[in-house]
Amino acid sequence: MCGIAGIFEYNVSDSRINEKILKSMSDVITHRGPDSEGQWVSDDRKCGFSFRRLAIIDLSEAANQPMHTPDGKYSIVYNGEVYNHLSIRENLEKSGYKYKSRSDTETILYGYREYGKNILGKLLGMWGMAIWDSEKKELFIARDRIGIKPLYYTISNGRFIFASEIKSILQHPSIKSELNLEELPNYLNYGMTGSESLFKNIKKLPPAHCLTVNSNGEIRIERYWSPFNSDLISSDMSFDEIQSEVLRLLKQSIKDRMMSDVPFGVFLSGGIDSSLNVALMAELMNRPVDTFTVGFKELEKYNELDYARKIANIYKTNHHEILIDSNDVFPILEDLVWHEDEPNADPVCMPLYFLSKLTRDSGTIVIQVGEGSDEQFIGYKWMLRDYIFHKTYWKYFTHLPSFIRKSIYYATKPIFKGLNQYLALEYLRRGTFNEELYWSGVPIYTPSHQNSLLNKDYHSLIGNPWNYASKHYEQADILNSNSSYLQKMTFLELQHRLPELLLMRVDKIGMAHSIEARVPFLDHRIVEFVLSIQDNLKVPDKKSSKYILKKAVESILPYEIINRQKQGFWAPVNEWLRNEWKSYAYSEIFDSPLMKTGIFNKEYINKIFRLHESGRQNLGLELYSLLMLNLWYKKFIA
Repeated sequence: MCGIAGIFEYNVSDSRINEKILKSMSDVITHRGPDSEGQWVSDDRKCGFSFRRLAIIDLSEAANQPMHTPDGKYSIVYNGEVYNHLSIRENLEKSGYKYKSRSDTETILYGYREYGKNILGKLLGMWGMAIWDSEKKELFIARDRIGIKPLYYTISNGRFIFASEIKSILQHPSIKSELNLEELPNYLNYGMTGSESLFKNIKKLPPAHCLTVNSNGEIRIERYWSPFNSDLISSDMSFDEIQSEVLRLLKQSIKDRMMSDVPFGVFLSGGIDSSLNVALMAELMNRPVDTFTVGFKELEKYNELDYARKIANIYKTNHHEILIDSNDVFPILEDLVWHEDEPNADPVCMPLYFLSKLTRDSGTIVIQVGEGSDEQFIGYKWMLRDYIFHKTYWKYFTHLPSFIRKSIYYATKPIFKGLNQYLALEYLRRGTFNEELYWSGVPIYTPSHQNSLLNKDYHSLIGNPWNYASKHYEQADILNSNSSYLQKMTFLELQHRLPELLLMRVDKIGMAHSIEARVPFLDHRIVEFVLSIQDNLKVPDKKSSKYILKKAVESILPYEIINRQKQGFWAPVNEWLRNEWKSYAYSEIFDSPLMKTGIFNKEYINKIFRLHESGRQNLGLELYSLLMLNLWYKKFIA
């Protein structure tokens, strides 16, 4: 786990990459790699790499980066972990490659020389990488299949710049910090941006994609993996066989992710996913598992401490806890914005910050987390709700003639708005105008909300969230023309909310404290298999969430852990923004430079504050998302 950055000046007159700029690009992300650093510039001064190292595998200097082939043809910077690097190494050594380290980086470097971009299909793990070919004068970058690791880039005036974090790119003097208005509606709806960042002209490399840019400035972006694997035969398996295969794959995934030369542990909430991580790790270890839990000092309804303690007691873990309140969190709000790069509207970033700090302070550097399970096994209530709704009422409504649907919509629109029921209005709008019901995640400010939230001059942007979601539906049909609606829902989660909201909060907040997070449920072999399972087995009725996973682990976890009501990892933003933080949030939003741009309707935001303060509605998430947006704008743009 590291931080990478680089520059390729393919068409810049008098190109001479400045080592000071490269160093500043790595210095600003020292938190991603406090153990060592490195910069390198090609002989022709066209390409330069910068690197910060968090040493996990082979702690010696031999594993430092940038790393080069002995003949100097290929150079690499790489962030991530490849868990099967030893088996790939064995084949490369048989082909004559001589190693100088025990690192996975060297295996990727030689693997690229041997197999080209096809090495990506052989790798098991997570990565953001860049490789320079000095003969072809070509730069190759790639992001892992699921998007566990971030990779950003920008192209401007014959110059290609990439990095693990946007703040590295901003260190280059040619780059200006400007608001990307096109992505603003995506952030407001989804709580995160889409294919581009909230910085103008700074893009994300999508999960499962690689990019090549040559000396002529020709750029080629390709998808190298699909979660739809037509070779899998889960449809021919019995339910018991499917359960067994899920458990086998998960055990293998957890075992693979225990590869480390430094201490490792588990984030433990006491839910089924984190508890299963603990249980299966305990089977493989000859020492207690280190577990870490965060809770709230006063608002105990948000705590899962009792469940976490139960699991810690059953498996005799070395358990660590931290309790926080609004006074603890308040001073780090602006630090969160800086580490997140662009605003992340998930309040979980706050307790996650303290949980990550607790972990690092204990001496643990690698942590296993439970992300990815709910998306695949339909563990979210809103996924189950929308799936059932799509099969019933939605089907009937969307089959009505268009004029009837529009009549219903326009007749009820004032009623829904008067009751502030914008989500119900939004679903009615989608059905009326032939948009899909499910867009990924739980919307914060839907297009129906944004019609009131944004001033009229910006209403032309309101369709952007649907335009973005529709591209994922099109991609799902291209990759699998026979995909079911539930498969498409899962695909949308895998392509957007999971990598760009949930995994980014884990990466950015974890790396703020120099810890590496590993995600066993997102082993691509598990993703392919679970996505192939028939819908009626995943969702046998209207109430069963995570049905297959729960059945698969009945012999491993206690009944009360498997079948307890899902609580979810959250933060008390409703209470804090109604009480302790109310005045602060109000002033930060209304007095902010962003509010002075005229983009937002102040009267509507005032209405949100009043409704929330009155207790008639809980709108803490809506206010938190605006607060983080305004803090970000003040930090990076104003």
